[in-house]
Amino acid sequence: MPDRSRLRRGVRGVRRRAAGGRRRVARALATVVAAAVSAAPAPVVDRTRRAVTALGRRFPAVSLALRNLSRQRLRAGLAALGIVIGVFAVVALGMLGTALQTAATDELGGLGNQVIVSPAAESGEEALNSRDLAAVERAAAGRGTVIPLKSTGGTVSGGGGQTVAQVYGTTNPRPLFGDAPGVPDYHRQGALVGADVAGALDLRVGSQVTIESNTYRVVAVLPPQSSITPLRADSAVVLPPGEFATDGFSQVVVQADSGGDADAVARGVRERLNVRERRVSVFSLTSVLDQITEFFALLNGFLLAVAGVSLVVAGVSIFNVMLMTVSERRGEIGVLRAVGIHRDQVLRTLLVEATLLGVGGGAVGVLLGTVGVVLVALNTELPLEAVLVPTNAFVALGAFAFGATVALVGGLYPAYRAAWEPPVESLRG
Repeated sequence: MPDRSRLRRGVRGVRRRAAGGRRRVARALATVVAAAVSAAPAPVVDRTRRAVTALGRRFPAVSLALRNLSRQRLRAGLAALGIVIGVFAVVALGMLGTALQTAATDELGGLGNQVIVSPAAESGEEALNSRDLAAVERAAAGRGTVIPLKSTGGTVSGGGGQTVAQVYGTTNPRPLFGDAPGVPDYHRQGALVGADVAGALDLRVGSQVTIESNTYRVVAVLPPQSSITPLRADSAVVLPPGEFATDGFSQVVVQADSGGDADAVARGVRERLNVRERRVSVFSLTSVLDQITEFFALLNGFLLAVAGVSLVVAGVSIFNVMLMTVSERRGEIGVLRAVGIHRDQVLRTLLVEATLLGVGGGAVGVLLGTVGVVLVALNTELPLEAVLVPTNAFVALGAFAFGATVALVGGLYPAYRAAWEPPVESLRG
């Protein structure tokens, strides 16, 4: 019984001291607030007072956590800086990886949609006949455009110069070589010259060009080829197929509507023409494009993993900061517990402190990372459109959420330890 009486007297004494401390803190805060109020305009003061009062009434743990962090600005700032650096690394590397993958896919997209059918070496044939062309057209029905081609190499002269070019023969040049001014829908006469050939020989529309002792009038100059394709349009000359001595076609190109259509066309051609023997060679770069996409996905994952290490390090720093904060505030936490503050409230306040560090650092890191990637795109050849894709928005949101989660996890154990420690032990410490 005497021990219990002494314990009750001790608790009452602690409560009186805590009440006195709270009154002193309240008076000091009132003085500061009064000074700030006197220096601010009345409407601003009223709105600020109402906002602070509403925030404190609705989220008391947030108000108390902000007050605690403001007392340790340097330590809290350094912990938040770790989150800023980690989130910045994740956002910058993740967005750059996604932008590179998007740019490469766009650059190679046309190549992945092309299927090129040519005579197989085993067949002994040097050209595809009309039945082969009909089989390819049936396989590509509704999935793309079929362009039969004749091709050969030749010497091209004009404008006082001479160069070597690839000579193609087709009646349908637009799907393969673009719809520049003058490119006909149906090619019957004249020559279409590539950009490199036109530049080397100083050719323009209306010029005369000689190919293997035959002279043709230039009806159009093909636009420079911006995408990768097996057909070298820049160093090519396109003639009507009737100008070739051969009757068959050197190859048939199918410009499919999509990569999936290209796969379906390639399978259909093989099923129709290579059932009994391998008569044609079907070349589709969709599988190569898939491998390139997989490579960029692995590269992006590796970059994100490297950047994630810095976030984990930031989480460890927040763990250390929270552990030191709890150790220094054991007496304060013991007083709060002794005057009736529930352990859940203590736990909630400390977790809110850690979460605020993660949220603030994550927001700044996302902003800096996004601005950095945009600046890289503006000052390099990386297309800005490849950066501003929806996937990068998910990268930024994921990095922000990861940063906040790491901070929360870093503060979980110190908060749990402080909340569940007996008040008498906290006061004794």
